[in-house]
Amino acid sequence: MAKRERVVRMSVEQPLWRALTGYRVLTMVYAVLIFGFGRDRYERPWIAVVYLAVLCCWTLATLPKVANAAGCTRRFLVADLTIALVGILLTPLADAHAQSIDGPTLPSIWTAGSVLAFAIKGGWRWAGVASSLVAVANIIERGHPSRDTFHNVLLVWVASIAIGYVVEVARASERTLARALEIEAATRERERLARDIHDSVLQVLAMVQRRGTALGGEAAELGRMAGEQEIALRTLVAGGLTRPSLVSEDESEGAFVRVVEVDDEPDADAPTDLRVLLAPRAGARVTLSEPGAPVLLPPAAARELATAVGAALDNVRVHAGEDAHAWVLIEDWPDEVIVTVRDDGPGIPEGRLAEAWGEGRMGVALSIRGRLRDLGGSAELVSVPGQGTEVELKVPRGKAGEK
Repeated sequence: MAKRERVVRMSVEQPLWRALTGYRVLTMVYAVLIFGFGRDRYERPWIAVVYLAVLCCWTLATLPKVANAAGCTRRFLVADLTIALVGILLTPLADAHAQSIDGPTLPSIWTAGSVLAFAIKGGWRWAGVASSLVAVANIIERGHPSRDTFHNVLLVWVASIAIGYVVEVARASERTLARALEIEAATRERERLARDIHDSVLQVLAMVQRRGTALGGEAAELGRMAGEQEIALRTLVAGGLTRPSLVSEDESEGAFVRVVEVDDEPDADAPTDLRVLLAPRAGARVTLSEPGAPVLLPPAAARELATAVGAALDNVRVHAGEDAHAWVLIEDWPDEVIVTVRDDGPGIPEGRLAEAWGEGRMGVALSIRGRLRDLGGSAELVSVPGQGTEVELKVPRGKAGEK
């Protein structure tokens, strides 16, 4: 099926990357001005000049790196923080009196930009690590933890962790919003399709069923088949269409969320909803009762259980007659899944199962009990002549996935 996609801009953190880009440029200019106005007090100004030249080149060259989350890689973050730390530790070499007068370091407040990049990219944990390294570097540069040094370190540490936490909350909100948009889109599409089908296909099937029943003969059989297809189609429409998937252009940050309608096969290892497998079995003479929530089982166990239910319904059709009605009940318990198949046929005469086994007819023994035994479950059959037959299939959750 051709993919139809529509891109929805819903990033909360993208403005933070733009703000960080501007912050880095402004603080670079500020660091250069601080040196320019106080260059007379530097004993080795050439160290400051070389470092600030490297800082300016690095800042301007890496602007695309901090424009979005995709470009801001871990390697870049480590290199960026290293330049900030080196600048802090070089300050006493360029200005011998920096330790005594509590003056600004060579990178000055540009260092906070490196820490904020960690916060936006990785959240509050990354911010805590980066700000702690900056704190250690500042204490080493000062030689002793003064009040101003402690104040500046604490400010950067608290601010970066707070921003990192806000970013994590924003990402969680984006994921919740994406899921809500997905459900809304699927619901609208299901309702649109249900209206179209109800106005055309379902009405035609219902009319064929009524007219066929009224005419009798072969037309009645066609009417019965039309009625079964109507019920199956209603079940399909009620269950929904193929679920759209949300694919982020930047999965780590969710800068954009693209809604892509796909028709791919489901994950082979994902749990399977037993209700979906049994829904096609519902018809004019088969009533399916199921829980409102998905009944999840390992794929192999769900398929085997659905096949066993199908074998039980086949037995109803063959042995109880075409006019017999069957009821299928799905029960989802914490430790097991129980499916009960009951019919209103004439029942099985006593000793008939043993006789069928002797004749080599092993439908119940192999198709039903054998499958359940392989799953670690059981199949119990109760039949009273003249009162129908009931088959109870049990699959324990702890053993269902061992097959």
